[in-house]
Amino acid sequence: MIADIIVTEKSFGPKLLMSNIKFSIDDGEKVGVIGRNGVGKSTLFGIVAGTDKDFTGDIIFKRGTVVVATQQEHHDMGDTTVLQYVLQGLPEYSKLSHIIETYPETMGDDMKLIDEYTQALMRFDDKGFYQIEEQIERELDNFQLPDVAHRKFSTLSGGQKRLIEVVKVMHSDAHLALVDEPTNHMDYIAKAQYVEWMKTAREAMLVITHDRDVLNEVDRIVELKDGGNVSYKGNYDAYLKQNAISTGTQMNDFEMIEKRIVNLKAKVIDYQRLKEKSRNPGTIQKFKRLEEQSRKELAELQAVEKPTFWIDKDSAANLNYKVAAQYDKFKAQNIKMNLKNDDSRSKHILVNVKDLSLGYGDTPLFSGINIDLREGESMELRGRNGAGKTTVIKAILGDDSMTRFSGDITLDRQMRIGVYEQEVSNAYFNLPLMEAIERMYLDRNLSISDEKIRGLLSSYLFNEGDGRIPLAKLSGGQKARFQLISMLADDPQLLILDEPTNHLDLPSIEELETALAKYSGATLYVSHDGYFRNSLGGEVIQVGAK
Repeated sequence: MIADIIVTEKSFGPKLLMSNIKFSIDDGEKVGVIGRNGVGKSTLFGIVAGTDKDFTGDIIFKRGTVVVATQQEHHDMGDTTVLQYVLQGLPEYSKLSHIIETYPETMGDDMKLIDEYTQALMRFDDKGFYQIEEQIERELDNFQLPDVAHRKFSTLSGGQKRLIEVVKVMHSDAHLALVDEPTNHMDYIAKAQYVEWMKTAREAMLVITHDRDVLNEVDRIVELKDGGNVSYKGNYDAYLKQNAISTGTQMNDFEMIEKRIVNLKAKVIDYQRLKEKSRNPGTIQKFKRLEEQSRKELAELQAVEKPTFWIDKDSAANLNYKVAAQYDKFKAQNIKMNLKNDDSRSKHILVNVKDLSLGYGDTPLFSGINIDLREGESMELRGRNGAGKTTVIKAILGDDSMTRFSGDITLDRQMRIGVYEQEVSNAYFNLPLMEAIERMYLDRNLSISDEKIRGLLSSYLFNEGDGRIPLAKLSGGQKARFQLISMLADDPQLLILDEPTNHLDLPSIEELETALAKYSGATLYVSHDGYFRNSLGGEVIQVGAK
């Protein structure tokens, strides 16, 4: 065991977030951390990393354990370059570098300092630090970040900073790595490289992710829910099977509690009546005691909160009729996407692109793009980051800021288009959620009312309290759900999806896949989620080199 994690209480103001977190991590074990948006996954990471000490419990590491974590926030970076930032994050590098650089000028004949200098040289060599700068630059290039090593870290985009964090962890040579959503913003080749490293790395890892390709390569999955956690041995596919079985048992237990509550309520009334009818003092005391016992048990059972029940759609389809009926009754609320699913698909052409070549300035990003997208069809744009996938989308949406070297784009001009984007528009970013929804509808000349806003909040798992919080302060998953609301506002006939699964939790991803499978319009998408691509299918349009 490398770490033992116990959190008995973690609250934010009056809200109790965690009350029964308990699990261990073994040496070299790769553990995936999952849970619905808002259950506290990133908060747990802060606790394990030691940056959040406002909790009750214990985080116990094996003696000598070196822990490294990806950071979400970066402040006061000054002129620090990318290479300097990564090197500073490597255990021992800064200390050894300081000794090697400064001791020759100051140690003189002091044998103690000479010995420290000699040991530092040996340790620096053992750790491979003489080649580390070249290795880091090569890794940055693998993640499509060439020529950034000597740029100021503060000048990078959010997605680039996330990739830098992954590179830092990959070179840290720590005993335990805490990695938060590592594959967001990675293309399919970079993700494959990350997964291969994760599988072969000697360090233990705690990885927050809803990327099912990553989860299918872990040794264990820890799910945070209802203030506690459940641990499942094996990868994502093993988790789905175990979760279906354990959820069935939990639903049965909860149904027994519900039946016992009904029974106890009847008993309380019966004992109360019998007590009132009795004339014998001993009999009165007996029924009074039985009434009190029943009331006490009733209060205890009524205090039991309904657990969160979720079973993936494939496992749910194979439940026996009794468990299926229980699941219909108890299943956790999920997002409700209103997509037209009219089966009479006309196969009307919505997008036609012939021999398209685009770029900026004098250099084309790509050439030879051909698209024939019709109602009811799905089509994937596939390519490395920077190959021009977003450029193709911009051109289809009418952006003429690029240089068109060749090709034609023809659209059905009556078509309504819904776009899922990675970043929330600056026009809405600082508005409270309810105001942002209203403004977004009005900006598109769409009708909106308070009742409709409340309905949208409910359908996308927001409460009215969330509605008063500025979008800027919502979690990544909550922002993603706002983007879904925005995409579907005008009842679109064409959906353009840019990495829609990045911040959604597993049940929400499944709901999105289910809704898209029934959708009568057309879908043009970019995704590096293998499960999502398999679900949507469709023709693959390669943008740039493979």
